[in-house]
Amino acid sequence: MNRQIYLDNAATTKIADEVLDAMLPWLKEGYGNASSIYSFGNKSKVAIEESRDKIASYFGCKPKELFFTSGGSESDNWAIKGVAHKYKNKGNHLITTKIEHHAVLHTMAALEKEGFEVTYLDVDEEGFVNPKDVENAITDKTILVSIMFANNEIGTIEPIKEIGKICKDKGVLFHTDAVQAVGSIRINPDEYNIDLMSMSGHKIHAQKGIGILYVRTGVKLDNLIDGGNQERGKRAGTENVAGIVGYAKAFELAYENLEARNKKISALRDRLRDRILNEIEFSRLNGAKDDEKRLVNNLNICFKYIEGESLLLLLDDKGIMGSSGSACTSGSLDPSHVLLAIGLPHEIAHGSLRLTLSDETTEEDVDYVVESLREIVQRLRDMSPLYKNFIERK
Repeated sequence: MNRQIYLDNAATTKIADEVLDAMLPWLKEGYGNASSIYSFGNKSKVAIEESRDKIASYFGCKPKELFFTSGGSESDNWAIKGVAHKYKNKGNHLITTKIEHHAVLHTMAALEKEGFEVTYLDVDEEGFVNPKDVENAITDKTILVSIMFANNEIGTIEPIKEIGKICKDKGVLFHTDAVQAVGSIRINPDEYNIDLMSMSGHKIHAQKGIGILYVRTGVKLDNLIDGGNQERGKRAGTENVAGIVGYAKAFELAYENLEARNKKISALRDRLRDRILNEIEFSRLNGAKDDEKRLVNNLNICFKYIEGESLLLLLDDKGIMGSSGSACTSGSLDPSHVLLAIGLPHEIAHGSLRLTLSDETTEEDVDYVVESLREIVQRLRDMSPLYKNFIERK
C-alpha cells in the first residue's frame, strides 16, 4: 500500500508546516517559563500575550476574554462545570441536546450526579435543534444552555444566532462547543450572543493539547484547575508557549484564506457526495441537506446492509482513512448516538462512514475514494445475509 488519503480531519488535522516553524523557536531557544521574573522568561510571556491579541482579532473580542486550555474537552468541562458551580444559588437547571460531543454529554451526566437537572433536547432528522424548543425548555431555574455550533459527526450547523438571542432575552448564559466550526466559519461572539465558547487547536492544523475557552466579560466561573496564578488566576499550569504561538499561527492561516479554501473544499465534498449517492445503491446522506447549513468539509453517509467497522478496515487496506463517527468513541460497538438521535435505526446507523476533507484533498483523491468505496461496499454486501434476503425479496 503506497497511497494514503487522509479523510478524518474532524478527528484531528495534520500540523501545518508554518505552525511547526512558528513553534520550534519556543521549543528550543525560547524555553523560559512565562511566570519567571527574569527577561528570558518574560519573552515567553510576551509571546503568549501577542498570540492572545492576534487570536482575539479574529473573533472581535477582548484578549482578556480568551483563556488557553489543553483543548476542547477541558474547555467544555470548565465552561459547564464552572457555570454550574458558580451560579448554583440561582438555579440548578441546564439545557443541551442529544447530539453533543461526549465532552459535553458526560459533563452534564456528572453534574446530574451532583443534583443538577439537565434537559436533553431532541433534534430533527437533519440534526437541527429547534430554537423554539430551547425557549420552551428554559425555566426560572435555568442557568446555562450548551449547544454545539456545528456537529462533529454529521456537520450540521445549528441555529446558534437565534438560540443566542433567546438566551440573552431570557437572561440565561449560553455556551457553544465550537470545536468543529472554528476555522471554517467566521464567529463573532457578540453577533451570536455567545457567553462561553470552546475551541481546540488540533482541529485547525495546530498541535494537539492546546485549546481556548472564550468567556464574555462579566461571566463568572469557578476554576476547574487550581494551582498557580497563570491565565490571570483562572487556569493553573505552566503555559504551553510553543502550542499557544503555533495556535495563533493556525488561526492566521485559517482566517486569512477562509473563503477561498472553503470554496475549494466544498466543491470537492460535493463531488464526493454526488458520486457516492449516484453510483452506490442504498446510500443515505446524513445531516443537513442545505450546503449552507453544513460544514464545508463534512460528509456523513450510511450504506445499508453493511457494517461500518468492516468498511473502515477495508478502506484502510486501500490507504483511505475515515471514521464511523467521533474519534472519542472509537472502539465502541454501539452505533453513533448522533445517528440514533436523528432517527436512524440501529441496523442502518451501524453502516455509517464519516469523511472529512482538508485543503490538501485533491480531485484525484475523491475519485479514488469513490472507486474504492463502490468495490468495497459491493464486496461486503455480497457477504451480507441481510443484503441477500433483501435481493431475494425484491
